[in-house]
Amino acid sequence: MGSKGPSMYAESPSADMSRSIEEDSLVEGPLISADALHSAIRKQFQPVPTPCPAGMLSLLHVLYVVLSMCVALLCVLEFGQKEVCMSILGSVHGDSVIVFGKVFLWLLVLLFSTWMQHQHSRVRNRGYLQFYRETRRLRQLPFVIHSIGNVALMALMAMKLPQEVHIYLLIGILGLELVVAVPFLLSYTVKVMQFNKERAAPDVSQEDLSHTYSVTGSPTETGFRGPSSLEEVVEKQADLIEYLKQHNTLLSKRLLSLTAQH
Repeated sequence: MGSKGPSMYAESPSADMSRSIEEDSLVEGPLISADALHSAIRKQFQPVPTPCPAGMLSLLHVLYVVLSMCVALLCVLEFGQKEVCMSILGSVHGDSVIVFGKVFLWLLVLLFSTWMQHQHSRVRNRGYLQFYRETRRLRQLPFVIHSIGNVALMALMAMKLPQEVHIYLLIGILGLELVVAVPFLLSYTVKVMQFNKERAAPDVSQEDLSHTYSVTGSPTETGFRGPSSLEEVVEKQADLIEYLKQHNTLLSKRLLSLTAQH
């Protein structure tokens, strides 16, 4: 019994010595600063390619409303030369041309909304969770407004109203739809252009930098704070966990490449 005690105490200093040597060797290795990681993330920033199509869609919407007003006033109400309308439209009635144009415009908005949602899903997967939520309503409202406009046009077409009242209501619906939908789409375009210009790091990386450079002030925490409903908190945390899974798989590759450069 007495011989085992000294041997145990004799082994502990050597174990501590070897452990300290291993730790020193790790510390003496090339360290990667937070600035290097941040610059590497900024180089891999991928802009959102939706501003140009969104601007073209807004311009197309304005052009459609202007042409529809011209057809309604000149060809349906016959305030202009009827022969010119007959040569351009042929046997198709002016109301039908406006409705066909509205359906075509709605299909373009549907395709753009689907493609835009795909692009922003990729943005969310790259860790820009706050930007994804800030643009959610701006992405959804144009399609909703155009769909409501289609319903209003269908209801108007089903009514048996005098021709002049029918045309003026038709122009009013199209004008109201333009006034409401285009500002939301333009606001979305400006917001995405600002995001592409800033080329910011993902949300988690920004919080890591705030932990590094914050000397005074209240301590921050990784996650989402502030009063919100339980569903919003769960959704935000689920998005954060999904991003962290992908972030951890790519982090080792970035560390290896930066270590090789140093």
